[in-house]
Amino acid sequence: MFHSDRDSDCRDIGYSESSLCNHGKYKSTQRRIVQISPGYSIFTITISHIMAAKKEKNSMDVKTGKNDLYHDIEQEKKKKLDDVEYNELLLTLEIELVKLQEWVKANKLKVVVVFEGRDAAGKGGVIKTIAGCLNPRICRIVALGIPTEKEKSQWYFQRYASELPAGGEIVLFDRSWYNRAGVEKVMGYCTNDEYEEFLRSCPEFEKMLIRSGTILIKYWFSVSDHEQEKRFQDRIKDPTKRWKISPMDIDSRDKWIEYSMAKDKMFSYTDTKQSPWYVVRADDKKRARLNCIHHLLSLINYNDLTPKPLKLSPLKHDMAYVRPPVTEQTFVPEKY
Repeated sequence: MFHSDRDSDCRDIGYSESSLCNHGKYKSTQRRIVQISPGYSIFTITISHIMAAKKEKNSMDVKTGKNDLYHDIEQEKKKKLDDVEYNELLLTLEIELVKLQEWVKANKLKVVVVFEGRDAAGKGGVIKTIAGCLNPRICRIVALGIPTEKEKSQWYFQRYASELPAGGEIVLFDRSWYNRAGVEKVMGYCTNDEYEEFLRSCPEFEKMLIRSGTILIKYWFSVSDHEQEKRFQDRIKDPTKRWKISPMDIDSRDKWIEYSMAKDKMFSYTDTKQSPWYVVRADDKKRARLNCIHHLLSLINYNDLTPKPLKLSPLKHDMAYVRPPVTEQTFVPEKY
């Protein structure tokens, strides 16, 4: 209840206005109400109000468990694309990727695309989709393993810098120097000093790349914990995909919140105006691939330099030549 009489109700229950204001539990409550209701001098709290609020809080504590303390933003679910529609859309984008490739080659552009995200987020799938229709001499994939002892003693960015593109190349990083801000931080593979130094150095490193003429594009593939769990189970059941899941992936399942915290802090340092992060909603693999490729194409201005179709002359068989017997060759057995 709101009252204009400053202390009447407060004195009835043994509280004065000053004691209510100084009481830690109610100070913020009173201040908030006074601010939104300037016409009243004080919000009077009775014993019944206090007990009701305490009972409500205890009730909420019972209803909410540890799982309710953390909430991800649920991705909007859309109708899944069928294979025919997906392949038609993908073909259109692949033609554009080839045009981009020819433009990069002709103009000696240096393009770096970084793909990061949680395990099983779909990074590898979109990377293979992009590279699958391009010339491997122009577009190459970099997926570095665990650093050697020599590499550990080097400047952190050194082994990644050696993989950067020359003029006319596109490099797709399947994970990158951001390992330090993610898995190395969460799993304890680097010291806190090394981690903090990375956060300070990374934006400067990327500014250097951009100033040198490199086109740097960074994608973060966002997947929900439910979808990740489903994909982990699929990998375990499928012998052809089981190599994709490692003991460390299993350990990482218990550190979902720690990875979220690490990602959020990483973004706060490295999501810069010069080198922003682009987040791809990746619960739907097909849509994630299409959206990512379409966005990538929109970031680089290019013209169509696709070579014109060649004309093939008729095959010539006007030379006299007798080939060796077929029995002298070793053939692969035709089992199928």
